[in-house]
Amino acid sequence: MHISEGVLSPPILAVGAAIAVGGTWLGLKQTKAHQVPLMAVLTSAFFVASLIHVPIGPTSVHLVLNGLVGILLGFGAFPSILIALLLQALFFQFGGIIVLGANTTNMALPAVIVYLLFKRMCISPKRGLRLLGGFLAGAMAIFLAAICVAMCLFFTGDNFIAAAKTVVVAHIPIMIIEGIITAIVVDFIWKVKPEMLNIATR
Repeated sequence: MHISEGVLSPPILAVGAAIAVGGTWLGLKQTKAHQVPLMAVLTSAFFVASLIHVPIGPTSVHLVLNGLVGILLGFGAFPSILIALLLQALFFQFGGIIVLGANTTNMALPAVIVYLLFKRMCISPKRGLRLLGGFLAGAMAIFLAAICVAMCLFFTGDNFIAAAKTVVVAHIPIMIIEGIITAIVVDFIWKVKPEMLNIATR
């Protein structure tokens, strides 16, 4: 779901950068030393998951895992996703440096939102509620990310309205897949290392 360089208007780039800077500052401020290894692992997972992508106009479709990153890191999702996107831009020219702020906001803001909405469900001792929370977190994170990308394109100009609609529709299968993956991973972590699910609230 990377937006390429030269697509977005300066005002959209500025807003995206401002949110990314603010979110990253808040994420780093709340990150404890013992969270750094987990953040590194999730940054790597995000990096690898979104390497295989299918281009669709000015953006692309691929696994993201931002819902899982959000549930485990909370506001730490901002620096985690920022680093992964920066490395992708430097090594593989996915997205770009100028559009880095907007791309980070599009992925990390939904991660924080699902953390706030579904964290309690994901740490529930009731397995059904836990699985539902994980599924909703994974699916909703992709949906919100697609909406963010679509809004960036929509407010950039009329030429991208069709592309904005395509972005949302194209990510419907990804929403379901990510919902299932996130639910399975959350349930597994709760069974074998439940402290990881509480790490963002310590």
